[in-house]
Amino acid sequence: MSIIRSSKGATPSKIGAGKQSGSTLIEVLVSLLVLSFGMLGMAGVQGVSLKANQSAYYRTMATTFTADIVERMRANLVAVGNGNYDDITGAATDTCFTTAGCSGAQMAAQDVLDWSAAITAALPLGASVVCRDSTPTDGSAAATACDGAGAIYAIKIWWDDDRDGTADQIFTTTFRPI
Repeated sequence: MSIIRSSKGATPSKIGAGKQSGSTLIEVLVSLLVLSFGMLGMAGVQGVSLKANQSAYYRTMATTFTADIVERMRANLVAVGNGNYDDITGAATDTCFTTAGCSGAQMAAQDVLDWSAAITAALPLGASVVCRDSTPTDGSAAATACDGAGAIYAIKIWWDDDRDGTADQIFTTTFRPI
């Protein structure tokens, strides 16, 4: 067995003395800053996604409501032909819900009343009109711009899509009774 002896005055050296290992506080802070910007970006994307989904939901509701009134009109073609659906506000008629029944004009008024109430309840600042109109894509919730011309019915629905207090989003459909 051999014994290794160090020479007198020599001290053992530390391995890696003077070198740094690990992260400094500045590197940690920079990484936290980058991470926080990434999280803010993800939150922004999530907010935009929620707004787009809500807007798509409202548009789907408007589509469903237009199909609803078109089916009501198809079930009451005599009143459609007589112009009883043209730009009316609607009125409650109790006899429409009894076995005695009601006239086509009364049914049209009840249909529009029920339909408009459903739109008002389902869409923010929801407004609607059914009218004869040669230019169905114009008008606003305050001024429907129905001209009463032609045989084509315009179904217009407005709502406040961006929640700024103005019903400026419009969905229109046309219906030509056959």
